[in-house]
Amino acid sequence: MTLVHLTLTVNGRAYDLDVEPRRTLADALREDCGLTGTHLGCEHGVCGACTVLVDGEAVRSCLMFAVQCDGAVIRTVEGLAGADGTQHPLQAAFSAEHALQCGFCTPGFLMLAAGALEADPGVVGDAERLRELLTSNLCRCTGYEAIRRAVVAAAGDQHPGQPESGR
Repeated sequence: MTLVHLTLTVNGRAYDLDVEPRRTLADALREDCGLTGTHLGCEHGVCGACTVLVDGEAVRSCLMFAVQCDGAVIRTVEGLAGADGTQHPLQAAFSAEHALQCGFCTPGFLMLAAGALEADPGVVGDAERLRELLTSNLCRCTGYEAIRRAVVAAAGDQHPGQPESGR
């Protein structure tokens, strides 16, 4: 099979890759870039464990081909923390609110929430929209209430003075 050359900018670093056209973004991130924080669960786009941000938009990386991302800016869970290792407000809130148990779904939830809060921090003020957002990913251990609390808390940390609705 013919390989396709592409460049992905992942977490601020450029990766020049030669991949088969059928290679998924998830596989390219994990196997070619060595970023194993992106988890593969269902590989059908249902569970959300593979969620990453592509040009600021949350996508299921198991459903996207790497070649579709040539030149794109991608952010994975490894890119959430600050350069000095300081936790992102979502990471700190997930820990404080006990919003993870086994941790398998956590990277997908973190990236889903990061994308949503960056696009529209007001999502936490609308209980129905927040529920819709969070139930698009699957968690089999923790339950969604702790995850919801963590996202609301992180939104408050990112935007001090914003009320925490639904608490």
